[in-house]
Amino acid sequence: MKAFVYTIFALVAFSFNSILCRLALRADTIDAASFTGVRLASGVVALILIGVVVNSRLIGRVESGGESSETRSKAGILGRGSCLSAVYLFAYAICFSLAYINLTAGTGALILFGSVQMTMMIVTVARGEWPRLLELLGLVVAIAGFVYLVLPGVTSPPISSSLLMAAAGASWGMYTLRGRGSSDPLADTTGNFIRTIPFAAVAVLLFVPNLHLSNRGMLFAILSGAIASGIGYTVWYAALKHLTSTRAAVLQLAVPIITAAVGILFLAEGMTYRFLIAAGLILGGIAITIFGRKRN
Repeated sequence: MKAFVYTIFALVAFSFNSILCRLALRADTIDAASFTGVRLASGVVALILIGVVVNSRLIGRVESGGESSETRSKAGILGRGSCLSAVYLFAYAICFSLAYINLTAGTGALILFGSVQMTMMIVTVARGEWPRLLELLGLVVAIAGFVYLVLPGVTSPPISSSLLMAAAGASWGMYTLRGRGSSDPLADTTGNFIRTIPFAAVAVLLFVPNLHLSNRGMLFAILSGAIASGIGYTVWYAALKHLTSTRAAVLQLAVPIITAAVGILFLAEGMTYRFLIAAGLILGGIAITIFGRKRN
C-alpha cells in the first residue's frame, strides 16, 4: 500500500509540474527565467528540510543502536551531486519553462516524457547494448509519433517550443541516467539542485529586460519547486525501491495522460486528433520497446 501511495503521489507531482508552469506562463504572471529560478531555489529549500528530517531520524536510530556509525556519517553528507548533473538539471528546467510559454500542458508533457524515454534508449544503444527487433520497432514508432506531432499544420504545436521541450526531455533523460548509480539519492539530488542556483542567477540576469513577477506567479513557482519537484522527486526515489525498472518506465507513461486530462478540465485546453494519434504512437512505441526489452 505504501508503494502504491508513493507512486501515485509522484506521478501526480510530475503532472502538476506541467500544470503549474503552464498556469503561471499562460496567464503571464511570471516570466520563464524567474519561474525557473524560483522553482529551483524552492526545490533546494524543500530538499534541505527533507534532508534534515531524514538525518535526524537516522541519528536517532544510531543513538538507540539501530544503525551503525557508518550510516550516520553517510547520512550527514549533504549536497554531494556533481556539476555535470546540475548542468543537465538546469538545462531541463529552463527549457521546460521556455517551452511552456506556447505549448499546452498535455502536449508539453507528451513531448517531455517521450523525449526522456527515447533519450535513455538511444544512450543505451550508444553504449553498445544493441536492441532486439521489437525494441527497435517500438523506438521507430515513437519517433514517428513525435515527427507527426510537430509536422506543420493547423493543429501542430510551435516547432521552436516543441524542440525546447524535447531538449528538456533529453536533459532529464541524461540526468536520470547519471543518477542511477547514486548511493544516496536525496543528498545527491540536493547537491545538484544547489549547484543549479548560479546557472539560474545568470539566466535571470540575461532576461532582465523581460522579468516580471507577481504573487500568483511566485506561488506557482514555489509549489512547483518545493512540492511537485523537491518532494515529488524524493517520493519517486522511495517508490522506485518497490518497482522494477520496466514497471517504473511504464508507469511514467501515465503522466502525459494525467496532464492532458487536468489541462482539459481546469485549463480549458482542447484535445485534437493530432494529439491523440501522436500520443498513441509515442506512448505505444515506448511501451513496445519496454516490453520488448523485458522479454530479452
